[in-house]
Amino acid sequence: MKYISTRGSAPALDFDDALLAGLARDGGLYLPEAWPVLTPETLTGLAGRPYAEIAARVVAPFMAGSTLLGELDEIAAETYAGFSHAATAPLKQLGPNLWMMELFHGPTLAFKDFALQFVGRLFDRLLRKRGQRITIIGATSGDTGAAAIEACRGLASVSIFMLHPKGRVSPVQRRQMTTVDAPNVHNIAIEGTFDDCQDLVKALFADEAMRDEYGFGAVNSINWARVMAQIAYYVHAALALGGPARPVAFAVPTGNFGNVYAGLGARRMGLPIPRLIVGSNRNDILTRYFREGRMEMAGVTPTLSPSMDIQVSSNFERFLFDLYGGDGAALAEAMAAFRRDGRLDPGADRWKAATAIFEGHRFDDEETVAAIGRLYRETGELIDPHSAIGIEAARAASLDPSIPVVALATAHPAKFPDAVERATGQRPALPEAMADLEAREERCATLANDLPALKSFLRERATTQGAA
Repeated sequence: MKYISTRGSAPALDFDDALLAGLARDGGLYLPEAWPVLTPETLTGLAGRPYAEIAARVVAPFMAGSTLLGELDEIAAETYAGFSHAATAPLKQLGPNLWMMELFHGPTLAFKDFALQFVGRLFDRLLRKRGQRITIIGATSGDTGAAAIEACRGLASVSIFMLHPKGRVSPVQRRQMTTVDAPNVHNIAIEGTFDDCQDLVKALFADEAMRDEYGFGAVNSINWARVMAQIAYYVHAALALGGPARPVAFAVPTGNFGNVYAGLGARRMGLPIPRLIVGSNRNDILTRYFREGRMEMAGVTPTLSPSMDIQVSSNFERFLFDLYGGDGAALAEAMAAFRRDGRLDPGADRWKAATAIFEGHRFDDEETVAAIGRLYRETGELIDPHSAIGIEAARAASLDPSIPVVALATAHPAKFPDAVERATGQRPALPEAMADLEAREERCATLANDLPALKSFLRERATTQGAA
């Protein structure tokens, strides 16, 4: 399997090199040169199998030619053995054809664990085989940081520098990152927004001399392996509800577009997914695109669902690559104009193709709180603000009522206790293993939104490629 850049000018890489590279040298994102397809017979044969087995089967074709392919079953088994629910990604029925898939039973209580626990093991094994080190550079709007740090803490071959927007993640999200006591973990609070953090990461990767000196790698969903691993839970849910003989739709609370893009990947692999429903908060650039046909940046507004407080959804570029017919040069020009002008209008034909698959719905904080309270009164379930937006998007979808829709519950309610208590009067407790989180010492540097300052910070703490 070869991987190509959405910008069209970086060389194609095999899986192992794409995993370590993260972002392509031309600033694009890697995609498989061709999408593997799982036949209906293969999918049917996976129904009822353990989650780790489904994940290994889904991921295997994307890793064709990898030196890790022979270890894939073992890696998947190790990854998901650490999840706290026997079903790994359990489904709960909320209505006649409405389901919720709980994706928060991993070690950091968020859906990011499904990919990052897996990707961390890939990094560790591959780097040990090659005798290499890597410096992970990441930006987080909340959950990616904790999940990435948990996956990489203590690894001798990896140092990780994680940027988050100061004051714009929940206290639980922040403490899950900043209380990790490991010499290879470095937390940085940036005085700005998540988009500022993401832009700093991309600027670091664009410095090729520094990138080569320190061996930069990525764990954000700009890294293809993240998206690849997430496809598995769409397959898992669809099979549990009668797929592939029966179509199943999905509703996803969406910020950076990586999670819902994995749903599109499942569709391309053969699952009959008639609709992918995007849920947005007030930072609704994606919903506005699906409704109006153009993307236009606005200021980022802090909300009760901070992981979605994003205006530049990096992974949307992967979908645009398809809309632009795989023309990397044309897409590179369009993305440069978007960055310059703050607007992107891909045209009516591309918008029509996009809305054949996707639709978007927007919910503000008041609507989110009301949704959390309503579900608690109806079912007794406590949900976090992001999951509430996914469920409300599912309810609002223009969908044949006979088609089941699965809303993705992306974070444990205890990660956002203030919002949940405001909506329900109940304050969700952290699991026992995290009960002392408030008492743990934090370790975090604060930097201005300034690339030279960030580079200086990294040079003082990172290890060069050749160093022990």
